[in-house]
Amino acid sequence: MKKTDILTLNKNYSSFEGKTVLVCGWARTIRDSKNIAFLELNDGSFKGCQVVLEKQKLENYDEIIKQITGTAFEVVGKVVLTPNSKQPFEINAESVVIAGPCEADYPMQKKGHSLEFLRENCAFRPRTNTFNAVFRIRSEASFAIHKFFNEKGFVYVQTPIITASDCEGAGSMFQVTTLDLEKLGKEKLDYKKDYFEKKAYLTVSGQIDEQPITHSFGKTYTFGPTFRAERSFTTRHAAEFWMMEPEMCFAELDDVIENIEAMLKSVISHVMEKCGDELEFLNKFIDNSLISRLKNVVESEFIRLSYTEAIEILEKVKDKFQYPVYWGVDLQSEHERYLCEEVFKKPVFLTDYPKDIKAFYMRQNGDGKTVAAVDLFLPGIGEVVGGSQREERLEKLLKRMEELGLNKEDYRPYINCRRYGTNKHGGYGLGFERLLMYLTGMSNIRDVSLYPRTTGNLYE
Repeated sequence: MKKTDILTLNKNYSSFEGKTVLVCGWARTIRDSKNIAFLELNDGSFKGCQVVLEKQKLENYDEIIKQITGTAFEVVGKVVLTPNSKQPFEINAESVVIAGPCEADYPMQKKGHSLEFLRENCAFRPRTNTFNAVFRIRSEASFAIHKFFNEKGFVYVQTPIITASDCEGAGSMFQVTTLDLEKLGKEKLDYKKDYFEKKAYLTVSGQIDEQPITHSFGKTYTFGPTFRAERSFTTRHAAEFWMMEPEMCFAELDDVIENIEAMLKSVISHVMEKCGDELEFLNKFIDNSLISRLKNVVESEFIRLSYTEAIEILEKVKDKFQYPVYWGVDLQSEHERYLCEEVFKKPVFLTDYPKDIKAFYMRQNGDGKTVAAVDLFLPGIGEVVGGSQREERLEKLLKRMEELGLNKEDYRPYINCRRYGTNKHGGYGLGFERLLMYLTGMSNIRDVSLYPRTTGNLYE
């Protein structure tokens, strides 16, 4: 008999009335009442189903009820509608096979574990309702991103994870080497003997390698893991995270901003359509403002504000903040959230930042002080997207690189695409885990990554 997914049963249970089906999954609970027992079975779908076990029908009844949460079962039974019960149907078991018993030290037997305990048991987290919902939303959000850009005519490219260049110029990069550092001790490292015969790192962004490719296709995006080695203990930073980075030729800052808003609304709308049960659960148990916040983003016209205008607003209430506010400062999360939560109560685009606090590749404005940069702040989390119109003028790009002491040889293809058919172009980076925190209401980035990597922790 072919297996029927529990998700299919939950969606179309009325069409299965009276039919015999095979369902497979893991026990969430087993409740015994002498001659009858109730097995809550889940096969990975968010909603499970109840299986009724009758002693007189099942030869292995006594063995079944001795099993514990986590045991894998294969059940053949008849679908019975139960319109007056909480669950609209149940399966009356005709045969039950114990596909995989679960040992007594299974860490997820009890309910109500703390988030910290679950982080120490990452491999089993998705078996809980909370993380089943979170990671199903992660899957749908990822699909929605690909769908949006595919329909907009963008080409999906995979940029290298190992690189020689520091895109952001911050120096917080993980080094990659095959040299035996313990054996070498305090000797000066000879990178000519290393695998790539030069220093190599894990990438902090795919855009440096992407932009030359964009100059072939016109519109591209990359979506993959990136790495930052800054020692941060905040709930918003991880050492390994995913970035989605589109690039567009013949585009100015306004084009970048329009794409960001359209993309975000499209992704949120998709998740709300496909993950209604998961969002309702998270709205009830994690963040009771979740669904209203998501609706607000989809239905709002985003605010556009210059950095200078934002500073003027923030300086009027500077005593509210822990960190100082003045023109030229890099805004903190408390400043970002004040703007979008207290002042405008909707998403805010902030543009035209001081060039000294932004990356070398951002196009310099005519005032000589600012660059054509944009960040998007969302109520409840702060910055989610950062982007800019890119500096296409070769002389200005090279001068800025010289000012920051960057090695031009490490950026040769990037520089060359300014020499061979350059044009006005722009792009942005979406921190995928930051977006997931917003989509799920989870307040810690560790809880939207399957196996989070953070300062001092290599979760398994």
